[in-house]
Amino acid sequence: MSEKLSSPDEADNTGQLRPGDRESIVVPAEMLTQAGWAPPANPAPGPAAGSGEAPQVFASTQRKVDQSEAGYAEDPGSSGRLGAILGTVLAVLLIGSAITMYEVNKDSGKPAAKSDAKPAATDTPSQDPVPPIKDNAKALPTVTGDFGSKATITVPQDKPDGTFVVKELSAGSGPKVEKGNWVSIDYTALDWNTGKEIPGSYDEKAGKPQLFQADSGKLIPALDKAVAGHKAGSRVLVVAPPAAAFGAQGNSQLGIAATDSLVFVLDIRQATAPDAVLSGEMTAPPADMPQVKDNGKKPFDITPVPGVPDPTELKSHVLIQGKGRKVEAGEKVVVQYTGALYKDGKKFDSSLDRNQAYTFATGAGSVIEGWDKGVVGQNIGSRIELVIPASLAYKDQASGSIPANSTLVFVIDILDAGVGGED
Repeated sequence: MSEKLSSPDEADNTGQLRPGDRESIVVPAEMLTQAGWAPPANPAPGPAAGSGEAPQVFASTQRKVDQSEAGYAEDPGSSGRLGAILGTVLAVLLIGSAITMYEVNKDSGKPAAKSDAKPAATDTPSQDPVPPIKDNAKALPTVTGDFGSKATITVPQDKPDGTFVVKELSAGSGPKVEKGNWVSIDYTALDWNTGKEIPGSYDEKAGKPQLFQADSGKLIPALDKAVAGHKAGSRVLVVAPPAAAFGAQGNSQLGIAATDSLVFVLDIRQATAPDAVLSGEMTAPPADMPQVKDNGKKPFDITPVPGVPDPTELKSHVLIQGKGRKVEAGEKVVVQYTGALYKDGKKFDSSLDRNQAYTFATGAGSVIEGWDKGVVGQNIGSRIELVIPASLAYKDQASGSIPANSTLVFVIDILDAGVGGED
């Protein structure tokens, strides 16, 4: 069996996807210090932890791993459980950099991470049920600032009354977020009880949106359940009582007590349906690259040019030029793709056959090398064609219907990207 399966996913020697695939809110450690929080004490070392500062993460439970028709691990559209309680703290390699991060997972009764994970507490308090969402309460924080910039949050003298509030502050004009949509958000956060700011995405020098699936049970309810029903471009105020945040355990890494209510201001950047594809006029590839026919939400037709020898280096062409920022190594990316053999154009896999966008972490070695090299640096919203020599794909190993030493062709729609909890 080859080291890499017939999708871009990479497996271990047992043929199983490596542990991980979580959604996360990433907070740098230096931000914690600046905000007055104590740094984490003796974090558990990750599998390849770097020497840099460790960001703090609001994280989820581990996602169920399904198998696609091709037999490789694939992201499901909906699975997992609410990531509401600090259950384990695990330092893992933050993809593409020498930084580690901590993940906060709900205790599901069995390990949520690798065997070196250490429980944050010996006794796990029971979790109160998440209260129903309301759009108002007796007392609410006031928010100033515009969408796309850090919000200023002022809490009243009154104590929070335990209401789980999701209140739209300004309405966007983009697509409405549906359950299971991929969503990228920026956020500002505050602990109502202490008045201390929780570092958010706007605090980083080169901050990036957080990327997760809406209402799919992979983040604390304050984030997981707050975006569905609102349009991209909206700013939303969230007041989360403990049961909608970190539950009865609180979060010692962030200095959040079990009784603390949290305030979030979420800017919904983009909403992407699982079956989304890009549209627009395509620029034809060069004459020596396979030609591509757009079939809407069906797999692309890829037609090789007769007589053109297999390339020895990666070749790429932008079919549709996106207008978003460039994808950086270490980000989680949402894509649609079709893969075919270079020799005859025979399709061996396509996410479009499953109506399910595919996600992976760039620069992590979780996909074939040609994908990492070809996707990083491209603009979000671009459709690209990659011709990947065997040396950057599965090399001399066969993989499913892919023969050994095969040159591969992929057409990839780069739908969105952001910070995500991959390991």
